[in-house]
Amino acid sequence: MLVHDRTPARTPTRTRTAIGIAAALMLAGPALAADIDIEGDAGTRLSGTVLETFDAPWAMTFLPDGKALVTEKAGTVWLLDGDGAKLGEIANVPEVQAQGQGGLGDIIVAPDFAETGTVFLSFVERDADDGTLSGAVVERATLVTDVTGGTLENRTRLWEQVPKVTGNGHYGHRLLVSADERLFITSGERQKFSPAQNMSSNLGKIVRLNLDGSVPEDNPFFGNGGIADTVWTLGHRNPLGIDVDADGQLWAHEMGPKGGDELNRIVRSENYGYPEVSEGSHYSGEPIPSHDTDLSFENPALSWNPVISPAGFVIYDGDTFADWQGNGLIGGLSSQALIRVRFEQAPLDNTGAPADDETLETVAAEAERYSWGKRIREVEQGPDGAVYVLEDQAGGRLVRLEPAG
Repeated sequence: MLVHDRTPARTPTRTRTAIGIAAALMLAGPALAADIDIEGDAGTRLSGTVLETFDAPWAMTFLPDGKALVTEKAGTVWLLDGDGAKLGEIANVPEVQAQGQGGLGDIIVAPDFAETGTVFLSFVERDADDGTLSGAVVERATLVTDVTGGTLENRTRLWEQVPKVTGNGHYGHRLLVSADERLFITSGERQKFSPAQNMSSNLGKIVRLNLDGSVPEDNPFFGNGGIADTVWTLGHRNPLGIDVDADGQLWAHEMGPKGGDELNRIVRSENYGYPEVSEGSHYSGEPIPSHDTDLSFENPALSWNPVISPAGFVIYDGDTFADWQGNGLIGGLSSQALIRVRFEQAPLDNTGAPADDETLETVAAEAERYSWGKRIREVEQGPDGAVYVLEDQAGGRLVRLEPAG
């Protein structure tokens, strides 16, 4: 059954920092004619301005001075100016061999970045003795910037996927720092299915650490020893987006198998069921029991079939899109769209059926879908309140979205 527990509220959300009006004005930039005119499937019109292009961009984060960082899967981190244009590369970035879904991954700033320059970044590492084996790694580093780029100093390894396995998919490795200064890491099951239910492996889990990589003693499985101490939730497939809402509730989405992409309310110690249950089926066509067949597993707040292939996630709290406050924004890869979801309270039990005791559970529903024919890899809220998206693959553009007109 659902455990009603909340992670502490945090300010800011996944990448946003408290910055001044001047920085917001920098990001807003000069008034430009829209490069992309977008109409949502509910009739909302958006104006998109193309700011820059990249080679398979993967993640983006804003800095307190209005600049931003963008990672590319092949191993480059770019420093952008306040208008979203490239200033230069960041040096001393982890070396990667981009294969399949693996390469350089996420990057976020620490809550005290303005004083310390601390960032967290993820990437995929090949095994030193067997290059067919790989796994995600998370490091902490100090970012030092200048007018033409910068460098990462004091790189420290905090976490790695265990074990390294064959294949080049389902790394997850999205990052979030909560208000109580805990580091959450999404870890995919690497297309190996069963590790998601195995507590001796951190594959298919959401992991919670202190910012120095040590393990919080209030983790739900702390005391079991080893990897189990680090686990916050289990039973995940390939979680590629994570954020926290205004009430401090953690949310993450994940790619399902053949059907069954999910948006989940992440509750301490819960098991989300994969591969034992799913709202999709195996690619072979073999069915997977749905969540409502086993109430020991947490059901998704929202699932998609056909899939959207979610990537990147932010819960919007700005003023530019006043009607979107509290809504989730999800990038869609195969769906080639930005998907907006709204959250609401409903008297439901763990199966999604009406609850006898009128217990309220937070559920989600798709509110609108905005498409311009591009795979969307990343979505972030800027300090100016605009929404920034990165298109996937070679030539992927950074686009600033604002209300049309």
